[in-house]
Amino acid sequence: MLDIQLSKSIKKRRSIYPKQFTGEKISKRHILELLENANTAPTHKMTQPWFFKIFSGKSKLDLVKELIKIQEINSDDVKEKLINKFALTSHVICVCMRKSEKKIIPEWEEVAATAMAVQNLWLSCVNSQKIGGYWSTPKGHEKLNEFLNLKTNERNLGLFYLGIYNHITTPKKTRKNIINDVFWYN
Repeated sequence: MLDIQLSKSIKKRRSIYPKQFTGEKISKRHILELLENANTAPTHKMTQPWFFKIFSGKSKLDLVKELIKIQEINSDDVKEKLINKFALTSHVICVCMRKSEKKIIPEWEEVAATAMAVQNLWLSCVNSQKIGGYWSTPKGHEKLNEFLNLKTNERNLGLFYLGIYNHITTPKKTRKNIINDVFWYN
């Protein structure tokens, strides 16, 4: 039998966007708890390819300026909107992946393991009652490698925005019925 509480948590997971954040800071202790949960993701041969570069406070401004430069944003309105998005966000986590140097693990498995780490982080937000998150791959995110001082076997897989939000009800999106995509072979 499935764990009912776990099933409820999985089904409650939602994208909470920066415009829904209050601008309050999440404590470093809570960020570390989320990342400890992320670190328990499954990984082939225990390569644990994920790592995170975390921006908060003034460093978020450096990151947003780099994104503006990479995306070649010239519109003051668009710049302001992006800067406000970062201002409302407590922490911006650059989700990074390190490919196994032994090259015995296919890259897609390392990407999948990193995505599972992010899912663990995201699910950890569900029952926090205050913390929401959103994983984004903004235009040009892959060009952040130099800014993030990544090595040739490392890559950025996007940004995870974390923030405090008032538990307003987010609209539930209707998902397809899985029965239409399940094929049984006996």
